[in-house]
Amino acid sequence: MDILESIKVALEGIWVNKLRSALTMLGIIIGVAAVIAVVTIGQGGRAAILSSLESMGTNLFVVYPSSRNATTPITRQDLITLEDVEAIKNIVPTVKAVAPTSYLSIMTQVGRQKEKTTIICTGQDYKSIRNLELVEGRYFTSEENNSRRRVAVINEELAKTYFSGESALGKQVYLMNTPFIVIGVVKNDPSNALGFGGDPPKEATIPFHTGETLFRNLRIQIEGQTYSKEEVQETIDQIVKLLHKRHRNEGKYRGYSLDQEVATANKILGIIALIIGSIAGISLLVGGIGVMNIMLVSVTERTREIGIRMALGARRRDILVQFLIEAVVICLVGGTIGTILGTGGALAVALIAKWPPLITPGTIFIAFFFSASIGIFFGIYPANKAAKLDPIEALRYE
Repeated sequence: MDILESIKVALEGIWVNKLRSALTMLGIIIGVAAVIAVVTIGQGGRAAILSSLESMGTNLFVVYPSSRNATTPITRQDLITLEDVEAIKNIVPTVKAVAPTSYLSIMTQVGRQKEKTTIICTGQDYKSIRNLELVEGRYFTSEENNSRRRVAVINEELAKTYFSGESALGKQVYLMNTPFIVIGVVKNDPSNALGFGGDPPKEATIPFHTGETLFRNLRIQIEGQTYSKEEVQETIDQIVKLLHKRHRNEGKYRGYSLDQEVATANKILGIIALIIGSIAGISLLVGGIGVMNIMLVSVTERTREIGIRMALGARRRDILVQFLIEAVVICLVGGTIGTILGTGGALAVALIAKWPPLITPGTIFIAFFFSASIGIFFGIYPANKAAKLDPIEALRYE
């Protein structure tokens, strides 16, 4: 019996014993689907993160108050001030732009509609630091910041929510029962790609000094950019050292770069992939044991057939190859179904998370390689057992 004939016999066996074959392949299907999904989702997530990084630039940094010791919490004397921001501008030579920034979450209102919104109180350089792109209108100026004008720049998500199909320019948005005039709309912040899917947050940016009059005790963090990526860590260290010197304290400030944020996101993706990959490995192991058991049953059921084939001149190697091919075929069929399900699941996750779906030939190859390897590894024992049957005893088997 040649290889093609063996494959035909294996497929016929699967078709005749549909339920048994389906149960046998279930572990393979789940395992391969999980492998495909993990690899594809991981690649798509990393692509989204790198795309976000490239769109914002790699020279972004953030410095904020944070105590490294629980026994010495942050006090009012440790908080970053506007004078600190000015000192950083004047003293740290690698700083290209810097802005005091404070984030709050409140309910905003237009008419009777209310929405939970992130309010960003910041300076006029925030737009260039975050590399935000205007859709319409303009950003607020330093004069509007200093004169505490009630103007706001909202993101596309908030504009779509409140003013769907209309221009938001000149419209009023209420913050803390105070009307603000919308002077600009920016594209959603690309850094939100690190949030792993879902709708972008609704954001409204207002001048920092205006925020001071509206909200009490704004807690400032420093956001800025350097002239080059290589200067980021050095700049963070200089700023932290300067803040400690100005406030006469130690261990009260921390900083991070966008690269570190991306590394954290990659770490989370890696942990998720490891967990799902472990489940996939267990499924493949269970599936492989199932294949071995069903092949042992098949050897027992076909003992007389094996004896007849040997009596007609089939060599032990022929018997071994036949049963090995049958095991591989079962695994490959399961792998094919698993690949289809895994690809569909990965595409669904990519759609929800708004990541680019990256299904490469290499991913498909991995799926079929795993399937074939399981078939060979777990099929070799029953195939070898079939090949070692004594022809006379096999012919006597009832």
